Amino acid sequence: MRIAASPLRFEQHAEPHSRIHGWLWTYQVTTPGSRLGIEPTVRLDLDNEPQPDIVLILDESVGGQSKLAEDGYLEGVPELVVEIAASSVAIDTGGKKQAYRRNGVPEYLIWKAHESQIDWFSLTDGEYQLLPIDSEGIIRSQVFPGLWLAVDALLRNQMAKVVEVLGEGLRSPEHAASVERLGKAS
Repeated sequence: MRIAASPLRFEQHAEPHSRIHGWLWTYQVTTPGSRLGIEPTVRLDLDNEPQPDIVLILDESVGGQSKLAEDGYLEGVPELVVEIAASSVAIDTGGKKQAYRRNGVPEYLIWKAHESQIDWFSLTDGEYQLLPIDSEGIIRSQVFPGLWLAVDALLRNQMAKVVEVLGEGLRSPEHAASVERLGKAS
């Protein structure tokens, strides 16, 4: 018997996946009420059960939009969905993106591996708008205070810089206020 999973290339998928996960894991362990998952089945609605590469959610106890069903699957809308798009760019920028938009996923990040590009969208008035990259090359989440991404550093595998910039976000007054609010809610 031959056992095989869907083929994923190391440099185009596995390595970017691990970098994004490390960045988000660092955020999650410092932010009460946040939860992080790799490749969960998400029951968005009756027709859509995607399996995004990564989700960062707020726990239902602190006002998160998704919940863990009795059978262990995630139901509802994750606050942040991440897709690593190598061979799946058309799917991740097409059908999946539209399903996430229709269901109200607040933020959607796509790492287009072949283009060496990261697009981070925020849902505004029912449409996805790219979050701005500031003059220092940083994108800041609108849903998760203090979740800051040094885009070029991530793309160049300069993870020390990615962690340094995230650390600045974690020390920001916005993150401190969020931690206090989430701590009270849980």
